Amino acid sequence: MNEMLSEAFRHGAWATRTLIAACRALPVELLRQPARGYGSILATLNHVVLSDAIYATILTGTRTGWMADGSETDDLDQLEARVDGTERLWEEILAAPLDSERRLTLDAGAYECHASVVIAQALHHGAAHREQVRAALAVLGIRPPDLQPWAYAVQCGRAHWRREKR
Repeated sequence: MNEMLSEAFRHGAWATRTLIAACRALPVELLRQPARGYGSILATLNHVVLSDAIYATILTGTRTGWMADGSETDDLDQLEARVDGTERLWEEILAAPLDSERRLTLDAGAYECHASVVIAQALHHGAAHREQVRAALAVLGIRPPDLQPWAYAVQCGRAHWRREKR
């Protein structure tokens, strides 16, 4: 079961890296412009990466240095390195047995949920905000990358076309 979840988190990391790659040709000023949704493209990407790491931290208690202050970065290489580090953390979490029914207390004790809810939230949250970035790229006249799991699977060798699409 954890291998299936690992694949879902690998897809999320790949999708975030794919968006970062799509942004590399754009000037930082354009990436900082307000966009519909969470905020600028850069703010949204930072939010996705930090939140993904926070969800992992909720499950483990392990917090990396860059997460401590929640600082954003304009450096796409640094942002991508954070994606890579968080992906490794998720791999470690999902390699061990998970107690999906373990109760967690969040928001300074105001909210309680099962560990499985945190995992579902992490997957949903990243996908929702990555779609906001795709929409913001489209508004700028840039064709947004395909982030579907189908595209991920083909690119990573987990699937292939047996014949050309019609």
